[in-house]
Amino acid sequence: MEEDFQSAYQEEEKRLNDSISEIDLQLKRLQGIDVYTGHDFTEQVLEAAREEKRIALAKSVNEPYFGRLDFQAMQDHERKPLYIGKIGVDQEVITEQPLVIDWRAPVASLFYSFTGGEESTSYEAPEGWIEGLVFLKRNVVIRKQILERVADTYNRENEQPAVSDEFLVYRLGENKDNRLRDIVSTIQAEQDQIIRAAKNTALIIQGVAGSGKTTVALHRLAFLLYQYKEQVTAEKMIIFAPNHMFLDYISDVLPELGVGDIQQSTFADWAMDILELKVPLADAAETLHYWFEYSGGTRELNDEVPGRFKGSLTLMKMISNLIASLETTSVPEGDYSPWEGAVCSRDKILYWYNEEYKPYPLAKRKERVMARIHRWMEMELKKSPSEKVLKERKKKASLREKSYSTKWPKYEPLILYKQLFRALKTSSKLSEESLQGIPASVLKSTQQDLKKDIIREEDLSPLLYIHYLLHNITSEQRFDHIVIDEAQDFSPFQVAVLDLFVRGHSFTILGDLSQGIHAYRGVHEWEEMSSLFQPDHTAYFALTRSYRSTMEIIQFANGILEKGVQSDLMAVPVFRSGDPVRLIPYGKSDEARLSSLQEGLQRLSSKEYRTVAILTRTLREARELHEQLVGNGSDIHLIDGSKQAYQGGLSVLPVYLSKGLEFDAVIVADADLDHYGPQAWDAKLMYVGCTRALHELWILHGEATPDYLGSSEEDIAVQGWPE
Repeated sequence: MEEDFQSAYQEEEKRLNDSISEIDLQLKRLQGIDVYTGHDFTEQVLEAAREEKRIALAKSVNEPYFGRLDFQAMQDHERKPLYIGKIGVDQEVITEQPLVIDWRAPVASLFYSFTGGEESTSYEAPEGWIEGLVFLKRNVVIRKQILERVADTYNRENEQPAVSDEFLVYRLGENKDNRLRDIVSTIQAEQDQIIRAAKNTALIIQGVAGSGKTTVALHRLAFLLYQYKEQVTAEKMIIFAPNHMFLDYISDVLPELGVGDIQQSTFADWAMDILELKVPLADAAETLHYWFEYSGGTRELNDEVPGRFKGSLTLMKMISNLIASLETTSVPEGDYSPWEGAVCSRDKILYWYNEEYKPYPLAKRKERVMARIHRWMEMELKKSPSEKVLKERKKKASLREKSYSTKWPKYEPLILYKQLFRALKTSSKLSEESLQGIPASVLKSTQQDLKKDIIREEDLSPLLYIHYLLHNITSEQRFDHIVIDEAQDFSPFQVAVLDLFVRGHSFTILGDLSQGIHAYRGVHEWEEMSSLFQPDHTAYFALTRSYRSTMEIIQFANGILEKGVQSDLMAVPVFRSGDPVRLIPYGKSDEARLSSLQEGLQRLSSKEYRTVAILTRTLREARELHEQLVGNGSDIHLIDGSKQAYQGGLSVLPVYLSKGLEFDAVIVADADLDHYGPQAWDAKLMYVGCTRALHELWILHGEATPDYLGSSEEDIAVQGWPE
């Protein structure tokens, strides 16, 4: 066995050296060609292709590939070793076999989809399905041109061929830094199926904590750009993430995959930019507690909670009725007369409005009608008998034109939104029928907000929809593909509005219902999303395998779901065992609490961990704790939502801001009934906090803890400090 390993290692080392030499030669040759800066279009295209190849080769030369697959197609007489990397590299001399195959190429799908066995397998190529046999599946780790590891996960010539998780466990055991990394070398079969799904499909992905759903979505973008290069562009794709820090956290993945220029934003930032709102959004943490008041303290988040209603298709229909009512009453009563003796009849204006300019949205229709009236006036002015009369008529016409324009409704989303929730008849004679069905709590709370010019994130979807109905959208605003991360916190209304901005219902919608800590505005079931699309335009995938945490952490977190949330969305761990979860009680005083948190931080930070976090229940508690720890000499970062970047190292932050992030070790502070109640919403918060940890999880608490923190299985959780 040792001899076989040495032989494989030597074989791969020689192949690596040959590959690096070939890539280096190609790169030097291209670098030796002068960069073309002239104006000849053909030469510009050729130079762009050369520069693209220079960049690709420069990225490939240090780590050219990560896997090898020996495959023999049925029509071939011999098996061929296929080396798979992040970026494809051709041989300098054109041959049948590329030097490195791009991981997104059809044949490379076998590296991910093949899960062992003696039977033949197949992949879909442009010319049809190719069937054949896999003889070898090998993972390699190359860092800075050095071969560090060779691991065969399948070998047909062994007595017991089987696919092993040994290489995956090795990669998962690596410590975490302050950036999410690509998973090209460890994509699993169920993840690959999502990545390679057809473009014009709304994919809905339910993924347990640590299932890699975010990374899978980013790899899907890279695949779509490769597979549909003639139909989509990076500039027309967008990722919606929960906050700016999370965007920074994922920012390295796409460049590592050789993909740039994909837009990244929060929904709020994007919507505010479209709407050009001057009113700032209410703070997210304050909004959470605000809506909580309307649940009567029971935390029952039904459809009469304002955030839920504002995200409903019921409100979307109401707004459609509002605009339809506005459409029939927009043209002012009476004829238009710019001066005595000149009359443009209302019937003529209605004809322009209802016939000639009917295809235009309302705001553009008004603009066109007013331009038509202005042209009519100019023709009438030419009939003036003298310069003096012309001058008088122009002056009078200018005033009357402005006055007539003000009689039209103001086509501004915020004004119309306020009209809707004031429940008043306006000068445009909006029908009261369009207001029926708004729950009293929604009407009252929103009236109070809008009176003070308070706009919450849940208001943005209605405002965007009004904007769309008034103005439509430009081609520059339309996307080729949209990724929505943490989609359980999005409403059906949000997704329905986004569908107006994307071609072909092309979505990747991913989230975890068990992490729905913003359930006052998000979805409770994925059917609320899938019902927005035709059955043949949507697909659902469930990722149940968790790759982030140790078995002990995952099983402990599953207990929280089972007992506190009554959820069946349990995670299946990869076999990677670690230390048990620790439940550590405080003393009774504030001093004892702070001392315990400091001791926990010191113990964990003394280990070889790159990232350690303390998670508090609220932002106020995070700020207070940070001030105390810094005052006692700790070098620790506060994450409060104001920073654009996650710095790694030691951090303190509220649980709700930790979503999407992961740390080598986590301390959950104040895990007691004074901070986490028995309700499902509290259990979800605790679940989010616990599942941020890769290797170690310590839970520090006061006297009484929620029932869902108990563990019935041995060796998963232990009491007290490590010895």
